[in-house]
Amino acid sequence: MTSIRDLLGESLSVGETYRLRLEKRDGRLVADHPNEASPMDIAVVEGVDRLEERPPTEPVAVEIVGRVVDDRIAGRVVDGAAKSDGGDASR
Repeated sequence: MTSIRDLLGESLSVGETYRLRLEKRDGRLVADHPNEASPMDIAVVEGVDRLEERPPTEPVAVEIVGRVVDDRIAGRVVDGAAKSDGGDASR
């Protein structure tokens, strides 16, 4: 049986990694969610110390983690290329 939590996890792509273009909004690094079905944007709250610039000029690999920060799904900067089928979702 599929739960609401499972469906929400799918639409938010928790655990997936995407290459995203970040911008500063409300004092946070934020990206539009690459999944159009997602009800939330992404707030990058972990791994920010890996960035030389804030916001960076190029898209970076961000993994979506399973918690909410400031009404956005949390993400963390990871090394290497995007691992998900979503590929380069730079915006």
